[in-house]
Amino acid sequence: MAVIDFYFSTLSPYAYLAGTRLEEAAERQNATINYKPLDIVALFGRTGGTAPKDRHISRQEYRAMEMQRQAKKNGLVLNLKPAHWPTNPAPSSYAIIAAQAAGGGDMGALVHGILRAVWAEDRDIAQDDVIKSCLQSAGFDPALANSGLLAGAETYAQNLEDAVKAGVFGAPFYITEDGARFWGQDRIADLEEHLAG
Repeated sequence: MAVIDFYFSTLSPYAYLAGTRLEEAAERQNATINYKPLDIVALFGRTGGTAPKDRHISRQEYRAMEMQRQAKKNGLVLNLKPAHWPTNPAPSSYAIIAAQAAGGGDMGALVHGILRAVWAEDRDIAQDDVIKSCLQSAGFDPALANSGLLAGAETYAQNLEDAVKAGVFGAPFYITEDGARFWGQDRIADLEEHLAG
């Protein structure tokens, strides 16, 4: 069974715009997904990227237009100026790490639920009640929001190191076992084609 390392930030609009297409492609190709949330701002700093707020105005304007186009194309609601962005992505990332370790729920639904909370529902994913709600909606024990915090913090930091070593520089980013890299929600079809051979 093929494995996809999925590097993303719980604050990434483009990870949100991917919806559940990654999970659908993985299911069709009999692949598993290793969810690896990371600190995107730290990744930008380590790989020559620039935070959106620090980009030239022309890049900021284009980003806004492209996000709207992709949301419409993928049938997703998108708030270009969410009430709680940016916020602290660590608590939601720790919950994803804990849920993946615990099993028993739908990881794709959890990740998309957290991203949707930011980009479509104006909810603060740094808040315990929001994280617990997302966990429960995806079939996980809400108490996972309060467990394994040290392990979550260590894994979160290691995900950043793994990403830099693997050549990741943005989110969402997908890497297959054979080292093929795909950057962006608009590359999922290419990823699936690669998995299909």
